[in-house]
Amino acid sequence: QVQLRESGGGLVPAGGSLTLSCAASGRSFSSATMGWFRQAPGKEREFVLAVTWSGNTYYADSVKGRFTISRDNAKNTVYLQMNSLKPEDTATYYCAAHTTPYSSSTWSTISDNYDYWGQGTQVTVSS
Repeated sequence: QVQLRESGGGLVPAGGSLTLSCAASGRSFSSATMGWFRQAPGKEREFVLAVTWSGNTYYADSVKGRFTISRDNAKNTVYLQMNSLKPEDTATYYCAAHTTPYSSSTWSTISDNYDYWGQGTQVTVSS
């Protein structure tokens, strides 16, 4: 069974930090692009950031300089470190993976390109 499982969400004050983890099981995702998306109530799901198999990273402008994505292929895990959190970062965060042999700054922002999704983890930033 192929699964992505997020963890690390919770309640954090504005300006604080939080680290999310996405553990994959069932197959190796070392050659996959791993991305994070988020969805706030009443809003559409939006791209946050992604990392390719080669280590290239892509960031949404809203999180650039505050969020960092990294991966540990040996552990089949991807991480999202969030710093300087703002109330507008409040959302359900989803880990996703796509295994197509192509990735780019635009490709990685399209949710339909991803093959696997986690169940989501809630991040709430208080003001």
